[in-house]
Amino acid sequence: QVQVVESGGGLAQPGGSLRLACDISGNIANIFLIDWYRQAPGKQREWISGLTWSDGTRTYRESVKGRFTISRDGTKNTVFLQMNMLKPEDTAMYYCKFVPRQGDDVWGKGTQVTVST
Repeated sequence: QVQVVESGGGLAQPGGSLRLACDISGNIANIFLIDWYRQAPGKQREWISGLTWSDGTRTYRESVKGRFTISRDGTKNTVFLQMNMLKPEDTAMYYCKFVPRQGDDVWGKGTQVTVST
C-alpha cells in the first residue's frame, strides 16, 4: 500500500518562494508518475505539474511555467515543487497524487499555501 504525505506549505509574501515536498512510501514498484494539484477556496481542483518517474519528464500548467519547478530525490522517493515568484492567486491547498501503472491513484491530504502581505 502506498502513502503520500505533503509538507512545506505556509505563508509567503508576493514574490517569495516556498518548496513543497511529497514523501512517497510503501510499495511504489508500480509507480508511473507523480502529479501536483491545487485547489483554491470555491474553485475546482486543478493540475499544475507532473513528473514521469521512469524518465524524469516534467510538465507544467501554463500559469506556473517559469515559476514552479518539479524535481525528484530518488534516494528518498520524494518529489519537490519549488515555487518562486509567488502570487496571491497561487494561494490554495496543494495536493500530491501518486499515479500507478495499474490500479488506483493515491492522494495526499494536502498542504496549505497562502500568499499574502
